[in-house]
Amino acid sequence: MNYSYAYSYDLPEELIAKRPASPRDSARLFIYDTASDLVTFDLFYNLDKYLPENSLLVLNDTKVVPARVILTKETGGRVEVLFLINEWRGKGPIPALVNKKIEVGMKLFLSAEKFFRAIKQEEKIFYLEPQFPAKEILAILEKRGTTPIPKYIKDSGLSEKELREKYQTVFSKKPASVAAPTASLHFTGRLFKKLEKAGIRKTFVTLDVGMGTFAPISPESMATGKLHTEFLNIPAASARLIRQYKQEHRPVVAVGTTATRVLESEAERILSENFTGPIAGATRIFIRPPYEFKIADAMITNFHLPDTSLMMLAQAFLLNKGGKKKLVELYRLAIKEKFRFYSFGDAMLIK
Repeated sequence: MNYSYAYSYDLPEELIAKRPASPRDSARLFIYDTASDLVTFDLFYNLDKYLPENSLLVLNDTKVVPARVILTKETGGRVEVLFLINEWRGKGPIPALVNKKIEVGMKLFLSAEKFFRAIKQEEKIFYLEPQFPAKEILAILEKRGTTPIPKYIKDSGLSEKELREKYQTVFSKKPASVAAPTASLHFTGRLFKKLEKAGIRKTFVTLDVGMGTFAPISPESMATGKLHTEFLNIPAASARLIRQYKQEHRPVVAVGTTATRVLESEAERILSENFTGPIAGATRIFIRPPYEFKIADAMITNFHLPDTSLMMLAQAFLLNKGGKKKLVELYRLAIKEKFRFYSFGDAMLIK
């Protein structure tokens, strides 16, 4: 791919994490201090030792929906459907990925009484209209659906009950995502208490995460400078607290690329003296080098799939901080040190 920076690397398959660390905060932490150009390795539980003093963590409190479900065609054939709940606003047809051939007009059954009708297709996405009250959808998925962990995680050995707990942050609140904000999976109640004692505060924003988070960069995104649409929300209290920290020149730490996208998408409103909030909207922001970050002073993130927008965002952050090392260099060092990669893997702090 013809970028200013490389976003490809070779990862031994055994370094793809099949399950999270247990306990969560025993995951490893890769720390890169851009000011000193020093790399340090530790455990995530010791995060307080490496965060900037008096900093504010901004976390994404979205909740993953068990949005993968088996439906039955009129012919009796079974299809696996992933409802893209993150793109659905609670009414009308639901966008979905379907693993087998279907056609517009088909009925797909949950039961004899409850079924969906395929009313539209846009490229790989089908729009399935529930032929029953839409308000029942989330309850049905809670009962019948399975957790949409990424397909590259094979043979995790975890039951559905375990996946629903482990592919979810301990503070998740708002069911609307089909992928977890994975940098936040490492936090625990005991770690939050430890951080609070160290003078580190936290606040929450929301980004409904979709499958686009795993997608390789498309030529269209490169040409338009925009990514897939994701919906966001920032409570007024969170916006005020973030603005206060920036005004007082205290560090704001974005936890994950999803929280980073929320902050940078709405930086102008968050930082505006006249803003009273809250903010509800959508973003297609594509953060890539060069980019001047307006809010995030440090970032916690996982190790991402190659050639993705997430790697480009992390590289842009390194460049903005004046880091001498490129992201792929850091990834190769992490591979050499046997760090675990991707959704259930270890974490990186760039400061």
